[in-house]
Amino acid sequence: MEPTEPKIKAYADGWINERVGTEVPGFLKLAYIVIAGGALAYFLIYMYGEVNHSDRGHLVRAMNAATEASAGLMYAIAAMIVVFGIIVVAFAFGKSHDGSSHE
Repeated sequence: MEPTEPKIKAYADGWINERVGTEVPGFLKLAYIVIAGGALAYFLIYMYGEVNHSDRGHLVRAMNAATEASAGLMYAIAAMIVVFGIIVVAFAFGKSHDGSSHE
């Protein structure tokens, strides 16, 4: 019997490859959620800078007052982080129904 070559599924024009029929490991699915949530939390906490820092907080607040930071822009960026996180998690939890392979 000759060993058979595993079918390879390619994403992103071959930059990401996986064997057909394999699943994303559970720890990696959890990592996607934690990283996306951490990125969103970090952005929301520090979107105006470190305003409560004991040494430089007053400088950050003065810079924010002088430059008039846009709350709308900041929340639009947070919304993009949420959308990206949802897409990545959906990709990780979704099953591939395409049987094509990249050689």
